[in-house]
Amino acid sequence: MPILQESIVSDSTCLIGLERINRLDILPQLYSTFWIPPAVKAEVGFALPWLKVRQVENQTLVNSFRSQIGWGESEAIALALELEAITILLDDKKARRVAEQFDLSMTGTVGMLLKAKRQGVVDMISPILGALGTVEFHISPALRRRALELANES
Repeated sequence: MPILQESIVSDSTCLIGLERINRLDILPQLYSTFWIPPAVKAEVGFALPWLKVRQVENQTLVNSFRSQIGWGESEAIALALELEAITILLDDKKARRVAEQFDLSMTGTVGMLLKAKRQGVVDMISPILGALGTVEFHISPALRRRALELANES
């Protein structure tokens, strides 16, 4: 299965959730380059060969975000803006609102799982969503239902 030539910047939520259920293998099969800023590396607490850490140049922008959202999300959004025309993987609602103000292309963990199913990386998302629910990864019942509908698993 070919790796898509697509880059993404991520905050820590998806990485931590997938690491807890031993499914980090999904991500490098979907994205050719997986960028994280230093704050996200510190939050996740692990390094993998396919996780590319890149320093954010615009610390003023990061600091301006800090009044609204966390350190990792602030650096991830700033990095996505610096890399231009790149998708950002964000789950936090406040962080998504900030990213929307800059017209960033976004996906969340559930959207990434739907993409993984469409690309044949996973056969079903239902077991993955179920596993995430056992490790304190919150997915609203409405989002879960919609994702299963879109995946033809309802």
